[in-house]
Amino acid sequence: QVQLVESGGGLVQAGDSLRLSCAASGRDFSSYTMGWFRQAPGKEREFVAHIGHSYWGGGRTTYADSVKGRFTISRDNAKNTAYLQMNDLKYGDTAVYYCAASLRMGVNGRDYDYWGQGTQVTVSS
Repeated sequence: QVQLVESGGGLVQAGDSLRLSCAASGRDFSSYTMGWFRQAPGKEREFVAHIGHSYWGGGRTTYADSVKGRFTISRDNAKNTAYLQMNDLKYGDTAVYYCAASLRMGVNGRDYDYWGQGTQVTVSS
């Protein structure tokens, strides 16, 4: 069992940066792929980025096209924490951001077994 708690969301202006954190409790954090998803009002949840576990590609990362070059996902296995550094934020990045953990490596929400409660990111134009 893994419990995830996100933090770091807030209200920012377009062009600003934020760093989201996802603190995990439970065993074997390094065994999980860690992903970030987001859901804007009236829209479906969408994949943002993920980072592989230590045994699969040594922390290989994948990004949605909409955030590539602006967002960076990382993890610190010693701290059981995953991060999402978001730069040059745009109005369209406004959403609730969710952290998720999986023993697989996918871009679909159903690939993930554990979810955090979400943190709100609001970007004003």
